[in-house]
Amino acid sequence: MTFDLAETIQLLSSTPDALRSLLQSLPEDWARTSDEPGSWAPFDVIGHLLHGEETDWLPRAEIILAQAENTTFVPFDRFFQFESSKGKTLTELLDQFSLLRRRNLETVRSWQLSEAQLDLPGVHPELGPVNLRQLLATWAVHDLNHLRQIIVAIAKHYEHAVGPWKQYLSILN
Repeated sequence: MTFDLAETIQLLSSTPDALRSLLQSLPEDWARTSDEPGSWAPFDVIGHLLHGEETDWLPRAEIILAQAENTTFVPFDRFFQFESSKGKTLTELLDQFSLLRRRNLETVRSWQLSEAQLDLPGVHPELGPVNLRQLLATWAVHDLNHLRQIIVAIAKHYEHAVGPWKQYLSILN
């Protein structure tokens, strides 16, 4: 399937509402715990997404669009949320994420990107050469990846409660 900027923006626009719908009524302990060793609780995922809105996607797109001498992205701290989310509620994180996502997508729309701009290069500090089209597509798939992660974390709370049906529930296996 080919990249379509309008569809990508629509997908990115839907994430805050999807997260709020999924998480707003979740019991607090479900939001803050994960049954899988080394995996993130839904609360941690929201903090990570919020940090990305602040320091990753738009700043990297701006680096690409500027086409300055150095187009290498600043490394992204994938674990910063464990510090930055301390003392905050899930609702606060969701509200801030929604606000920043809306602002970031307004900015992307305002750029009125051309096909040539979508092909502009940047340099990922670990992956090497990338382009704006790939960055924007990754932003959308990154959202989907973390939605899946949250859904799996929630489902795991019933892993034993479902009894023998577990064999039919791929999300638990």
